[in-house]
Amino acid sequence: MVAALSIDNVTLGYEQHPAVHHLSLRIEPGSLVAVMGPNGAGKSTLLKGLAGLLKPLEGQFDGLARQRVAYMPQLAQVDRSFPISVLNMVAMGLWHEVGALGGLNKSQRHRCIDALGVVGLGDFRERTLDTLSGGQFQRALFARLMLQDASVLLLDEPFAAVDERTTSELTAVLQGWHRAGKTVIAVLHDAELVHRHFEHALLIAREMIAWGSPADVLTPNNLLRARGLHEAFDDKASLCDAPQHVHSAAPAETVAS
Repeated sequence: MVAALSIDNVTLGYEQHPAVHHLSLRIEPGSLVAVMGPNGAGKSTLLKGLAGLLKPLEGQFDGLARQRVAYMPQLAQVDRSFPISVLNMVAMGLWHEVGALGGLNKSQRHRCIDALGVVGLGDFRERTLDTLSGGQFQRALFARLMLQDASVLLLDEPFAAVDERTTSELTAVLQGWHRAGKTVIAVLHDAELVHRHFEHALLIAREMIAWGSPADVLTPNNLLRARGLHEAFDDKASLCDAPQHVHSAAPAETVAS
């Protein structure tokens, strides 16, 4: 049985400077979660922590140890200059099956081609990555995520720098993962998209502002407080102590200052 994901009093940062402070909440399996907040609020840092790329300064993540986790970084962080075909890049999603030195069998190759077809890149498999537009490359990254067959999917700004049509089509892919029972956590900036398509929203500004339904979380007062609280943070502040308490996905919870 898939476990819930618990974030237990987690503080994340770089060189001992906290970027996310004392975050505690519980995400049930199969949840569709949008992470929102001002630029520099710690959203990407949180996803890196969940992906196991950044060890907490304090606290812990529970519920991920026996689950396959797939992580898609921001588009700007991915090197597209490497001379590799779209098909071969997407095939990296089957790493858990073929390993570092294994080749694709006929069935696996067809699965890669099918994944490219789902995201509208069926005719692009032999092209190299440097020939793709930003939106086309983002589609290819979604195809790779499909093949990873992970129960937890972490996406950092998956719709940045893509057009409305691409956003709509990739949102449908994301919702398909959700219907299949996968836990999807995405960093987003489009509040309207979150209201339309997401069940839960987490608003942070280095610490949690609110957690619950988008209607209850993304209120004008909460958004204003997030902007103000983010501006007040000192990047060089020392670690602080805070009581441990975990917020579940329902009902909505707004954290008092």
